[in-house]
Amino acid sequence: MASARKVSGPCQAWPEDSAFIREVLDRIGDKWTVLTIGTLSAGSLRYSELQANIPGISQRMLTQTLKHLERDGLITRTAYAEVPPRVEYELTDLGRSLMDAVMAMAGWAATHHGEIASNRAASEVTGVGRGKAAVSASAG
Repeated sequence: MASARKVSGPCQAWPEDSAFIREVLDRIGDKWTVLTIGTLSAGSLRYSELQANIPGISQRMLTQTLKHLERDGLITRTAYAEVPPRVEYELTDLGRSLMDAVMAMAGWAATHHGEIASNRAASEVTGVGRGKAAVSASAG
């Protein structure tokens, strides 16, 4: 009879049905969410300003990201009755509470991107799961 496996890490403190927690982590850990929240940290912005400040994001992805963030209460969308219409997006208190984590992740990525690029290049040579030392020794 197999013994019960002990769960370690952050999952051990979560309720048995932790699918929702994983869903929230998926949302806040998404690259477009991180970049959108980071961009909105300076204050409210219009859609076109957001798109201009987040290189590589498509209209579709920005629209989807904004809808998800608004649904989850991380941003507010304010539409002004003007001609032409003006819509602005701003972080809520809940969204601002993510700023330290978002900026830490973005900072970590910026600090370590060179090292990760180097590891990826090495992996192209050695392949995933193969020892780098063995390949280096045979190459020399």
